[in-house]
Amino acid sequence: MFSFRTVSIRPRLPGKIEVLGDIARNFWFSWNAQAQNLFRRINQSLWEEVSHNPVKFLLLVNEEELEEIAQDEEFLNMYGKVLEDFKRYLEGKTWFENSYPDYKDSVIAYFSLEFGLHESHPIYSGGLGLLAGDHMKSASDLGLPFVGVGLLYKNGYFHQIVSRDGKQEAHYPYYNFFDLPIHPVFNVDGGELIVEVQFPGRMVYARVWRTRVGRVDLIMLDADISLNSREDRDITGQLYGGDHSTRISQEILLGIGGIKALGKLNIYPTVWHINEGHAAFLLVERLRELVEQKCLCFDTALEVVKSNTIFTTHTPVPAGHDLFPPDMIDRYLGHYYPALGIKSEEFLGLAWDEGRGMFNMTLLALNLSAYCNGVSRLHGEVSREMFAQLYPGIPVEEVPVFYVTNGIHTLSWLAHEIQDLYSIYLGADWHEKITERQIWKNVDEIPDNLIWAAHQSLKEKMAGYVRKCLKRQRTRNQEPAQRIWEVEKFLKPGVLTIGFARRFATYKRAGLLFRDMGRLARLINNPDRPVQIIFAGKAHPADGAGQDLVRMVYEVSNQEEFRGKILFLEDYNIDMARHLVQGVDVWLNTPRRPMEASGTSGQKAAANGVVNLSILDGWWPEAYNGENGFVIGEKRRYDDDEMQDMDDCYSLYTVLEERLIPAYYKQEMGLSPQWIKLMKSSMKTITPVFSTQRMVQEYTDRFYVPLVRRGRLFTGMGYETAEEMSRYKRRLSGAWSQLEIVRVDTNVTREMNVGEILMVKAHLRLGPLSADDIDLEVVYGNVAEKGLYNLCTAPMTFDRQEVDLFTFTSQVIMPQGTFGYTVRARPGSPLLCTKFELPLVTWAGRF
Repeated sequence: MFSFRTVSIRPRLPGKIEVLGDIARNFWFSWNAQAQNLFRRINQSLWEEVSHNPVKFLLLVNEEELEEIAQDEEFLNMYGKVLEDFKRYLEGKTWFENSYPDYKDSVIAYFSLEFGLHESHPIYSGGLGLLAGDHMKSASDLGLPFVGVGLLYKNGYFHQIVSRDGKQEAHYPYYNFFDLPIHPVFNVDGGELIVEVQFPGRMVYARVWRTRVGRVDLIMLDADISLNSREDRDITGQLYGGDHSTRISQEILLGIGGIKALGKLNIYPTVWHINEGHAAFLLVERLRELVEQKCLCFDTALEVVKSNTIFTTHTPVPAGHDLFPPDMIDRYLGHYYPALGIKSEEFLGLAWDEGRGMFNMTLLALNLSAYCNGVSRLHGEVSREMFAQLYPGIPVEEVPVFYVTNGIHTLSWLAHEIQDLYSIYLGADWHEKITERQIWKNVDEIPDNLIWAAHQSLKEKMAGYVRKCLKRQRTRNQEPAQRIWEVEKFLKPGVLTIGFARRFATYKRAGLLFRDMGRLARLINNPDRPVQIIFAGKAHPADGAGQDLVRMVYEVSNQEEFRGKILFLEDYNIDMARHLVQGVDVWLNTPRRPMEASGTSGQKAAANGVVNLSILDGWWPEAYNGENGFVIGEKRRYDDDEMQDMDDCYSLYTVLEERLIPAYYKQEMGLSPQWIKLMKSSMKTITPVFSTQRMVQEYTDRFYVPLVRRGRLFTGMGYETAEEMSRYKRRLSGAWSQLEIVRVDTNVTREMNVGEILMVKAHLRLGPLSADDIDLEVVYGNVAEKGLYNLCTAPMTFDRQEVDLFTFTSQVIMPQGTFGYTVRARPGSPLLCTKFELPLVTWAGRF
């Protein structure tokens, strides 16, 4: 391979429309319909050909076309309005500025292995990346001082090709980064900004790229440069590609290289957000900087790092966490041990998974973060159970894992036709106050015929897109002409259409409907109430079982009784997702509960008036109210997957046959009032709640701002508070075994009357600890087989000390009912972020 330099020869933009280049290089265009229409108006076929990539569009469009459009008054009016909106967006006052004016310079750094911003920038594989992209967009909308950090993959995630026999093939295209809405970052001397990261026996170099997402930046690292060996250039080759060595190399480059890149850009975050465990090595680099540059001891540095870090976990099962053997950690990160002043065993202890004998990236992030959160209420519960072993003696419901339910960036997923209706009936500025539930009541004012007409238009648009995809796939596979042209007859407009599109992981159960093929055939081919189903999704190239599911769905779609009625679309991406969530009638979701952390595709569908039919998993238990969709199965746990699948399949068919399909086809004058009522209920109850605007506001109020304050406290005064916290934890950990609750006295035995006061007196021996070191509390709750739940606490007050016996008292008025109660001691420093940040507890014995 010989060396070369790259140069892009672009047509000149006429002066009248020269800012079109700035709009093209800011992902703001991706959620502004009028900005997209500018490019579409210049040359619609080219816009589609370049997959809606405005930078590539401006590289390929004819200069004559630009000159001609610059003389078109109608276009110039459109351009002027977009330019005005763009300027107003970038310069206008924001929610964060109004809410937290003192924190405008407190940068929040958000690290993620993937970001799904738009189909023109394919550095995402699925829900994790799409959530990260939507998070950034809402951070921009709200005006947060925010920066994203990720990797730039020259081959992205794979393109899926499905052969004539249903076999999935993975193809990795080469992306020319100069054709994308991104640009390299340069030093003050004009050279490319390069960071270097130490790897075993060598340095790996990465070029820094930047893209604008509205008001905020996404910083990306690219190892495909001539300074690196061929092997190291491939570190940023494929997202989730390669072997174990590739994975640890990507995670080191993201976490450690990401921090170095921010430093070279003079960006110094005050809050660090780790989006899944992949980025957790940033914690190691932060520790090194504090120990080497600030001369802190390791334990104090730990407290500083922890003080302003939040970790979001998206994985509901232990098997989904990244694990590395200790010898690999020694090989790749052994040079950090002397830099941190610790031994190998201490470093491994930061994230040691005792059960599997491996270094666990999730545990690294969990142990070194002030806050940890799941991504739905149910996922929070599942995560607390999963991590409970790290908090011995602490009730599962009090394990310090919180939740912030995921949402969507509404404008990125909302059809223009629905946006127009919202603007008319909710107000032109509805998108600036998405979370204000009051305005959503006006959805009921939208006339049924208008909402139905908009949906039917979107349904036909979606059908045309699906036909185009199928014809392209069959033509490439050299199928007979009749097989290609029959596609034009697929997807009849009046037929109930169900969509199922997502990763083809086995737990998502794409084949649940296929457990009863006879019943499925009757459902699909009912002459009075037919049904058609569209499937789409990729299985990871290493997931054989997932690829078998792809093949099964494809084979079923080609059976004579299902041809043209069950369809499988290859190469699922953001563009396809947008068409499907806007155009189908029903969005089907069938994960094996409780393995779906959140999911957001159903939220996108709901915003467009598409009705959800879903297992009560992820976000859906929080959204479902009995009137805004349909439920499959029950809120229960199974020990047997086969039994669960059988029950859920039966429930799915029952709901379809007895409730959903009859509701859709109960039509009057060409539309179903009952169905439109479902559509409106879905829109008005789900859209304002499950948005990233609400989500990012929640992160800001509950975590980001408190972490800014905590970080300032722990880094101020020469790190005195961090040193104090470190000493406190060492002291309590060393002395806790000497704490003993000797006796508990109360004023009742078995029964009390409503309003009576429960008097509790506890006598303790504290060993070398003082009364100020602990919090003693009465704990009460409902009684279950395994103890208490729905816990409440009441503080106990230090009363007196007699020799080595400390007495605490409390008065409690409990609500009506039957409760269990006891007394416990736990660490009580006001510097603790959560009550069990230091997971020590002593419970009273029998009393």
